[in-house]
Amino acid sequence: MALQSHLAELERKHQALEKEIESETIRPAGDDFRLAELKRRKLQLKDEIERLRQDMSQPTLH
Repeated sequence: MALQSHLAELERKHQALEKEIESETIRPAGDDFRLAELKRRKLQLKDEIERLRQDMSQPTLH
């Protein structure tokens, strides 16, 4: 199912952003602007993941 593979890819990207955020947080002289941008992108992915999960859980009317 294409929707599930898309969801898996979004979750992979979400995890990758989490690792980048952790890396940026522990880095001396971390870039606050970059950190804010990473968090914003991670939140957007989370919202999209939740939307897809919700769509997948609702029955389709054909």
